[in-house]
Amino acid sequence: MKLGARIFKTGLAVTLALYAAMWLDFVNPAFAGLAAFFAVQPSVHKSLTLIWDQIQANIISALLAVAFVTAFGSEPFVIGAVVVLVIAIHIKWKKESIIPLAVVTAVIIMGSPADNFYLLAADRFLLVMTGVFSAFVVNMLFLPPKHENQMYHKISGINEEIMQWIRLLLHHDIDYRTLKEDEQRIRDSIVKLESIFSLYKEERSLFRKQEYARMRKIVLFRQMIRTTRKAEDILKSLAKHDHVTHQLPEEVEDMLRQQLDDFTNYHERIMQKYMGRVRAHSMNDFYEEITERKKELVSVFFVSQRDKEFDYASWIHFLPVIALIIEYSEHLEHLDRLVDGFNTYHQEHNEAEITDKEL
Repeated sequence: MKLGARIFKTGLAVTLALYAAMWLDFVNPAFAGLAAFFAVQPSVHKSLTLIWDQIQANIISALLAVAFVTAFGSEPFVIGAVVVLVIAIHIKWKKESIIPLAVVTAVIIMGSPADNFYLLAADRFLLVMTGVFSAFVVNMLFLPPKHENQMYHKISGINEEIMQWIRLLLHHDIDYRTLKEDEQRIRDSIVKLESIFSLYKEERSLFRKQEYARMRKIVLFRQMIRTTRKAEDILKSLAKHDHVTHQLPEEVEDMLRQQLDDFTNYHERIMQKYMGRVRAHSMNDFYEEITERKKELVSVFFVSQRDKEFDYASWIHFLPVIALIIEYSEHLEHLDRLVDGFNTYHQEHNEAEITDKEL
C-alpha cells in the first residue's frame, strides 16, 4: 500500500487540530480533528482560495443551526431539514466543494445538549474553526505538493506502457484480455494526470519571473499530455484494427513497425531532454530522418491500395490509423520545439524541478 503526501498531510492537520483544541482547553477536541480532515486541500492555491469560503460556510451553518434549534428544537427531522437547507444554499452559490465541512458544522452544533446550548454551540463552532485553521496552516507550510514531479513521472509511466503495447500489437504477440484491462487502467491514469495538471495550473508563484517560468512549464506539460493522448489513440486504433494489420502487405507492415518504433524512441528522448539528459537541438538529424520516413510511410500505404492481395475495405478501415500516426508525429515535433525553447531561453528561471520517482 502506497501512502502519498496528502495522506500524511491530512494526518498532520488532524494531529495539529487536536493539540490546538486541547491547548485551548475545549471540551471535545475530536470535533476539531474532524473539521481539519474535511478542510485539507490538495494544493496551496486551493487552500488560499477556499479559506474564506470555509469561514463563510461555517458561519452560515452555525447561524442556521442555532436558529432552527431555537425555533423547533433539536429533533432528528430538524437536523435533517437544516442539512438539506445547507446543501441547497451551497449548491445555489456553486460552492459544492465545501458542503461536507458545512454539514459537519451544522450537525455538530445542533447535537449540543439543551442545557447551556448557546454556550456549547459557540464552543463547537470555535472547535470547527480551530480545525479549519489547523488544516490551512498545514496546507501552507508542510509537505507542499510536487505537481511537476508527479506529472512528469506519471506521463513517463503511461508512455512506457503505451509504447510496450504498441510494439506487442505490431508483432502480433498479445493477450487481448490483458490488453483490455491495461487500456482501461491507462485511461484512468490519464484522467488522474489531467486532474493533477488542473491543480498545477491553479498554483501561483510569489515572484513574477518565477511565474513566467511556471507558465512556460504549463504550456510544456499541456503538450506532453496531448502527445500522450495521441499515443493512446494509436494504441486504441491498432487494437481495434489488429485483424487488418495481418492483411497488410509485408512492406507496409514492416515500415509501419519501424516508423512507430522510431516515433516512440523519439518520444522517450524528448522526455529525457526535458530532464536535461539530452542536449537541446541534439536530435535535428533524428528529426529529419523521421520526417522523411513519415512521407515514405504515407506513400507506401497509398501505393498498397493497388495491391490485389490487400482488400480495399481493409485499406479504408486502416486509413485512420495512418492519420493518427501523422498527428502523433506532429505533436512530437511541436513538443520537441517547446522543450528546445524551454532549455535555450531564460535558462536561469527554466529549471525542471524533477526528482527521482517515489517508490
